Amino acid sequence: MVLIYSHITSPRLQYICSFIFKELMGVDFEITIDSEEFKNFEGVKINYSDADIHSAQGVPAFNIQGNSLLFDEIIIQQEIICFDASGTKSFFRTHNSDFPFDIFAASFYLVTRYEEYLPHEKDMYKRYAYENSLAFKEGFLNQPLINSWVKEFAKKLKQKFSTFNVQFPTFRFEPTYDIDIAYSYKHKGLLRNLGGFVKSPSAERIKVLAGSANDPFDSYEWLHQLHRRYHLQPLYFFLVAEKNGRFDKNILPHKDAMWKLVNQHAKKNSIGLHPSWQSGDDVSLLRKEKLQLEAMADSGRDGLSGLNNITRSRQHYIRFNLPEGYRRLIGAGITDDYSMGYGSINGFRASVASSFYWYDLEKEEQTELRIHPFCFMEANAYYEQKQSIQQTYDELIHYLSVCKDVNGTLISIWHNNFLGTAKEFRGWREMYEQFITQVQQ
Repeated sequence: MVLIYSHITSPRLQYICSFIFKELMGVDFEITIDSEEFKNFEGVKINYSDADIHSAQGVPAFNIQGNSLLFDEIIIQQEIICFDASGTKSFFRTHNSDFPFDIFAASFYLVTRYEEYLPHEKDMYKRYAYENSLAFKEGFLNQPLINSWVKEFAKKLKQKFSTFNVQFPTFRFEPTYDIDIAYSYKHKGLLRNLGGFVKSPSAERIKVLAGSANDPFDSYEWLHQLHRRYHLQPLYFFLVAEKNGRFDKNILPHKDAMWKLVNQHAKKNSIGLHPSWQSGDDVSLLRKEKLQLEAMADSGRDGLSGLNNITRSRQHYIRFNLPEGYRRLIGAGITDDYSMGYGSINGFRASVASSFYWYDLEKEEQTELRIHPFCFMEANAYYEQKQSIQQTYDELIHYLSVCKDVNGTLISIWHNNFLGTAKEFRGWREMYEQFITQVQQ
């Protein structure tokens, strides 16, 4: 057990210590404001204050000069000056301490997405633009910085306290898929196909609709076999908007084919909701889509739900803003969200490769919503970063390497259309399987 002394305690301090010690290190901790208790404690102890507290006996405390961030009760612009420490970018430098920076305050700043509560520029989709972020500006967006810090922190604690032992989690790979457009041609109805044919005449469309060729976006059986072969546990997110719009273009949920597709996947895999663009500002519509997916996941088409309680989600177009977006998810009964990443560049938005509970900065409280950050989406690599297949493979290998190094979780996002037989994505499914073989090594 680790005892932490602070002149006062706070919800922010409690939250980040729980994340660092309990979740990342697997170590129990307590926070005390009693200096005498701290002096007499004989185990691993951290003095998180400016006070000069001498231990009554044994090894002196591990000292970290605390930043004021964890004791503030307001959200204000922070003065951040980055520097290198043990080969990684750091900030909130300390003096006369056993660690070169305030790991608690710095980790809190990043994992809570503190900067997203400050005035900032939006991108074309009204999302927080990654160009605003400290990680992008300082060049550590492609690193799970918090995990690296914690690894070094544990090493320093071990050097001072020989009895200190940690239980880091094991590396995990979570393949996830967004089903935005289930099929390219099939099950779209006569009018949509006629319109599509007029815009882009295609012999392939005719063959697919005639039943003599597979739909190019139909990669479902291929994925099923891939997961079986490599013993993977996939997670699928389905878009089930009841009407289509500019950004919502899936097969409508009342169609038998869509119902069957969802139901088949729910029987074999874990599934979650891909809230539509339309539901982004409407919690009642979000709840309606959740109920719709739950009904589709059940065995019958009787409109009843409850057998499959959908509690996972990922926002369509990664469209959300803090804190309103996460509050809506909580209000709709979502417990686990997989949207923490950027919709226009790959990397670690929260600078961490581990799941964590969302901390609502405005309410100053830890919530029950668990955030599962992703670092890679193939659409970013293809459409935004304009990468080749080889460049994207190299990027994936980088994320695999850094996540393994810190015992993190690598969550990737793929779409069924990239892994089918569409000509524009030729070679991507082969590259993906090649990457999977590297994950297994």
